[in-house]
Amino acid sequence: MATIVNTTEEEPMLAVVRFTAELAWADAGPEVADPEVTRLCLEAQEHILAGRWLEMASLMLASADLLLTSPSRVPDKDLECILSVICSLVTKVGSEDEALQITDLICAKLIQQPDDKPALRLKVMFSLYNLLPSPYGKAFVYKKALEIATAGKAAECIIPSFKNIDSFVREWGIGNLEQRELYLAIARILKDHKGMTKEYFNFLNKYLATFKGSDDDSATIGDAKEEAVAAIIEFVKSSTLFQCDLLNMPAVAQLEEDEKYQLVYELLKIFLTKRLDSYLEFQTANSALLKDYGLVHEECITKMRFMSLLDLSSRCSGEIPYSVIIEALQINDDEVEQWIVKAIAFKILDCRVDQLNQTIIVSRHTERIFGMPQWQGLRAKLGVWRGNIASAINTIQANKVTEEGTQGMQGLMIR
Repeated sequence: MATIVNTTEEEPMLAVVRFTAELAWADAGPEVADPEVTRLCLEAQEHILAGRWLEMASLMLASADLLLTSPSRVPDKDLECILSVICSLVTKVGSEDEALQITDLICAKLIQQPDDKPALRLKVMFSLYNLLPSPYGKAFVYKKALEIATAGKAAECIIPSFKNIDSFVREWGIGNLEQRELYLAIARILKDHKGMTKEYFNFLNKYLATFKGSDDDSATIGDAKEEAVAAIIEFVKSSTLFQCDLLNMPAVAQLEEDEKYQLVYELLKIFLTKRLDSYLEFQTANSALLKDYGLVHEECITKMRFMSLLDLSSRCSGEIPYSVIIEALQINDDEVEQWIVKAIAFKILDCRVDQLNQTIIVSRHTERIFGMPQWQGLRAKLGVWRGNIASAINTIQANKVTEEGTQGMQGLMIR
């Protein structure tokens, strides 16, 4: 097997052309193969000397086509080396447009037969990504990488990058529609990936949040119904999620008037705005619906008890009698403190238990919905805290001035 040796700046490109050409014409015999290999190498030299990098990329990719369609003929290490040399062409061009054209050619080759060595293809994709200076080019390559990961069933190779998506989006500067496509593609990758339920829910939220309810969304918002339903079911199923903004999203709110999904929307309203008794009433009338969506009644009861406790915390001015908790959660007298401890363990409630007076004094609780009213309330609290801090600082400064004046008078009296 031939080995590519880097001896000069241009040698790797010529070595790739020679190596791939020899491999492509190997079965034709030396009489046919040698002239063809020589022709391709001379053509490559002309492109290099003239700085025709787009033409060089086309030539190299055409020569390497056999390796991409039949990679078993070449070890992975050699194939990766060859593709990396081709990718390096984007650093030699004189314009961003030409770099994007070369990028498009490379991606078009890599997404062919994505189920054949997808991990290798993705590795090359990310090498190309890192070589590109253009934010648009980076976004384009990342989108193509998602396609390979999906078609090639290689989610594990790209999932680690999802934690950086927010910074990627800021760097790329992509618009709302492109963000929507990105979040939906990621959500679909995560959907069936074990252990990624929370991440799947988060990207469903990001996708749904791109629908602002404007006239621009009117033609496409209907396409989001299935994802809106999926997000609702994931929230209801989750034993660790107790807050979401789904109810305020136009993409979710449209379900309220949808004959097929209005009951799913009603279920979300119960979990975010009502208590256990409302859920039990809903379940009695719609038990088949819950089963169709894979919801377990006992698990829903458990979650609704926590949600009911949060509702009490937001409505009872910080002090809740045991009797009110017993009624709302539909539990026995001796179970109250167990549920309080569980809520504290989930970090959705901070409180002090007054066993003597059979009450709990809540100092903090999670809001089931954190929308504009909650932001306004937080702003008001911050304003009060800032005022209190300013008042405390003024008092300290005034006391300091008084103390310094007193000490000065005492010094004069001593003299």
